[in-house]
Amino acid sequence: MVMTATAMTAMMCMDETHVMSAQALRSIENTAFGFGERLEYDVGYMGITGGKASFTIGTEPVELNGHTCYDVRFDVASLESLDFLYRVRDRYRTLIDVAGIYPLKFEQRIREGNYRRDYTATFDQVANKAMTTEGTFDIPPYVHDIVSAFFYVRTFDLKRYRKGQSILLQNFFGKKVHDLEVKVLGRQRVTVAAGTFDCVAIEPMVKEGGLFKSEGRIVIWLSDDDRKIPVKVSTKVLIGSIDAELTGYRGLRGPLASRIPTKD
Repeated sequence: MVMTATAMTAMMCMDETHVMSAQALRSIENTAFGFGERLEYDVGYMGITGGKASFTIGTEPVELNGHTCYDVRFDVASLESLDFLYRVRDRYRTLIDVAGIYPLKFEQRIREGNYRRDYTATFDQVANKAMTTEGTFDIPPYVHDIVSAFFYVRTFDLKRYRKGQSILLQNFFGKKVHDLEVKVLGRQRVTVAAGTFDCVAIEPMVKEGGLFKSEGRIVIWLSDDDRKIPVKVSTKVLIGSIDAELTGYRGLRGPLASRIPTKD
């Protein structure tokens, strides 16, 4: 069994650095993440580890149609010892423009039990078109896929957001553009294998196109600092919850100021 993770896409409550320009493709200040970042997780159900997951950004930029991109991947797999119960091998990949933090290509490969899905979307952010395995569709400026949306939210100054405030984004998946509200739930201290962190909890209200086949209420605890890495993800299911907890990290763009020092 493996978590249902998810995340986010263009917005309300913008900083000036996030204002869209009709004349030129946008440029956004980003100090949250960079090349070579790797985040690793244990995925469990009711306290039992059932799988592993990772977010990675390639160490080198990828060029696509004149754009310099981050090569971002999300992988999740059940433990081989538990494959007989429910085998999972999922991969998501998105190429994100380094300057503007918008997607240019999205790939989804889902293998969960007997369920299979392969999906690709290429985004023309100038002509506002998405060319997908299911057809070509109109899209609004700087629309996101679910992975790029999550990294986009990491560029926000979340310290300015208080409990009850929301970020409104737009997410494209399948054949449609979906509104995506990201609620700020408040702040909380969270302990996982990688340490104890002060976090800001958010809840992406995903309607369709999340990071797994099954969808449920998702809460994400981000480190309450400039990195805003996901420390824990909890997905509610019919009985209990599926949790992903940070076990290790490397290649961060800077220090994790939210991590509480351990006592000797």
